[in-house]
Amino acid sequence: MSGNKEESEVEVKSVFIGAGCNRVVNNVSWGASDLVSFGSQNAVAIFCPKTAQILTTLPGHKASVNCTHWIPGTKFAFKAKQLDRHYLLSGDTDGAIILWELTLAVKKWRQVLQLPQSHKKGVTCITGIMVSETDAIFASTSSDGTVYVWELVLPSTAGGECKLSCLETLFVGSKPMVALSLAELPGNSGHMVLAMGGLDNKIHLYCGERTGKFVHACDLKAHTDWIRSLDFSLPICNDEANSILLVSSSQDKGIRIWKMTLRGSLTNNQGTYRKEEISLASYIEGPVLVAGSSSYQISLESLLIGHEDWVYSVEWQPPSITSVEETTYHQPQSILSASMDKTMMIWQPERKTGIWMNVVTVGELSHSALGFYGGHWSRDGNAILAHGYGGAFHLWKNVGVDVDHWQPQKVPSGHFAAVTDIAWARSGEYMISVSLDQTTRIFAPWKNSAFLTDEESWHEIARPQIHGHDINCVAIIQGKGNHRFVGGADEKVARVFEAPLSFLKTLNLATCQKSSFPENLQVDVQILGANMSALGLSQKPIYVNTVQETPERNGNDGLDTLESIPDAVPVVFTEPPIEDQLAYHILWPESHKLYGHGNELFSLSCDHEGKLVASSCKAQSAMVAEIWLWQVGSWKAVGRLQAHSLTVTQMEFSRDDSMLLAVSRDRQFSVFAIKRTGTDEVSYQLLARQEAHKRIIWSCSWNPFGHQFATGSRDKTVKIWAVEQDSSVKQMMTLPQFSSSVTALSWVGIDRQSNHGLLAVGMENGLIELWSLTINKSAAANLAVRFDTSLCHVSSVNRLSWRNPEKSEECRRMQLASCGADQCVRVFDVITK
Repeated sequence: MSGNKEESEVEVKSVFIGAGCNRVVNNVSWGASDLVSFGSQNAVAIFCPKTAQILTTLPGHKASVNCTHWIPGTKFAFKAKQLDRHYLLSGDTDGAIILWELTLAVKKWRQVLQLPQSHKKGVTCITGIMVSETDAIFASTSSDGTVYVWELVLPSTAGGECKLSCLETLFVGSKPMVALSLAELPGNSGHMVLAMGGLDNKIHLYCGERTGKFVHACDLKAHTDWIRSLDFSLPICNDEANSILLVSSSQDKGIRIWKMTLRGSLTNNQGTYRKEEISLASYIEGPVLVAGSSSYQISLESLLIGHEDWVYSVEWQPPSITSVEETTYHQPQSILSASMDKTMMIWQPERKTGIWMNVVTVGELSHSALGFYGGHWSRDGNAILAHGYGGAFHLWKNVGVDVDHWQPQKVPSGHFAAVTDIAWARSGEYMISVSLDQTTRIFAPWKNSAFLTDEESWHEIARPQIHGHDINCVAIIQGKGNHRFVGGADEKVARVFEAPLSFLKTLNLATCQKSSFPENLQVDVQILGANMSALGLSQKPIYVNTVQETPERNGNDGLDTLESIPDAVPVVFTEPPIEDQLAYHILWPESHKLYGHGNELFSLSCDHEGKLVASSCKAQSAMVAEIWLWQVGSWKAVGRLQAHSLTVTQMEFSRDDSMLLAVSRDRQFSVFAIKRTGTDEVSYQLLARQEAHKRIIWSCSWNPFGHQFATGSRDKTVKIWAVEQDSSVKQMMTLPQFSSSVTALSWVGIDRQSNHGLLAVGMENGLIELWSLTINKSAAANLAVRFDTSLCHVSSVNRLSWRNPEKSEECRRMQLASCGADQCVRVFDVITK
């Protein structure tokens, strides 16, 4: 995957994508391709469970993605052995559904089509079945009260196209359906059954033929709250080819299993109806479903009680192969359920009595979690995946040989709301990101990973701050000593954090001892970790010499409440941590609070020497729009710079730290001269202030080799300016107009002698371009590369940042990080030729 092929100067490759899952039910699907799809803001993200990496994001939706569904899914993996292409359906909150195609051999994605008939409101569920190797039927439902049933004929040859036809449109009234499941009726009748459930607490069954025309057959009434999930087993269950099972779950915390048994033909009188033994099921007989010439007796097979909160999803274990020739398949009697009580359970009938029991329970212990939105099986039934309220995935694998032993596994992770800012560690060992999801996260390449690939793989290795306010900005303190950063959120205080010993040791393991803060200097660090406060604001340190065993809890303590947050247990990780560990065991202690601003913090910047931090806040008057300067170490306010009348959107110190550049919503930039006169004193002087653009200026960046800088604005332009010898500022050039508002800029030097560099430009539409700039007496610019849309964000790019910019002259391979409103953090390899 690379940038635009027309331009040959620069090549771009995707190295890492970090993204959280949209917090909705039916958002995740595990396919027969053994890949997992999920919606992340307006993009469909694809991840590989084996490597725990997000492989790509698919741009195309104009609204948040609500649900995804693979064709074939894990249930039909046995029909997908010969398929070289797999398909994926995704639906969004605007009602649009898109069909995607994945060619397995070359791992290439393409958007096939958008369904012509879109729902009027958000799509809430998509379900589909494979009728044959080239024929699929799928249904979609929406909060507009309609259910569409479609037939999708897959191409039988390599270059063929998909054929799509709408079989039926069903109107379900004012109470929408939120759960669907399709199945072929047993007995080869050529009929299908569609189960739907939703806000009226009933399961509605519709019958139809392959050609369409679904008619309402009957209702199943038993649940006492909204139906949340439905799933049919395959008709090879229990060695009875004439019955299928339907499992349903609800907000009434219960799970019900319904049996549909073929009663015989209504046209022949040969008495094919076999009398079953008298069992409990025969006393709980429900309605009879008539489909064409066949009828099916429906009975309640079992009621599963065990969850303590809403059960959001239930799913049958995919069929397993029972013969060596891979011709016969067996549907296991095994159901996976996921609930808001923070647990997933596997249910199976007891061998002797046939009573369904909970045989496995897994869950997340994090106090910050609010439960699971869905659970899914892998195609071989040896792994289960959950996604939850915190936008996080949880994967367990059965590693037992003779007995089941489910162990948590590493999964991709990321923010579940817009990512507002990113910054690289001073030597580039890791990247820190902050988000409106109220967390600060650290992503790093893990070198000694035990994964199958030899290359370093990127993972989230720490979550230094879990806050009670949306976080808007971050700045890493440069210079020597321990790792520190300043964070600014929707509050008037900036907070300073310092790395604890547990993180430093983990970082040493991840980087193979190449950390910029080596072990011989770590002896002075007396803080092992940090504890979360009950309100999630300040994080208190845990000191090395006061670590005690956590007291054992009484059995009747129940789950953690907000007031009784358990003590963190700081750990040194030898492999990338999983969500439960990230949730509160690796917080950084807060060392200082910086009071001064009158409104919520908006922007932060640290100088290259690590002596000064500049901060700004949201402002609508000149008084509030002051830039504050803080001295690193003493954390005293040493300057209040006045130049703007509205919010200062970004600030940056020049490479020699002699100037501070600021840009603002008032369409002006300002340049200050900064001088350190004594140990504690800083003098500053406004050199220039100028209205530079017709709209808000969102971003700015200095040329690393001189006193030239770039500004980018909502007016879709980027301008290059130079600070002259007499301290005046003149415009050198304007780049050709861009397709969208310019929201992020980052300038990196490539050749000091010719004053040549690359300017990364990020836009509101999510696209990124690299411009080659050469600055002499005049400026020369040309487009080096336009990133392929499959590599880019799908919403506004909020920040761009180059890794190790001071080393960029030495190597032709550089790395660029970006973050955006689409919840994504991305790292790119940029190779100059």
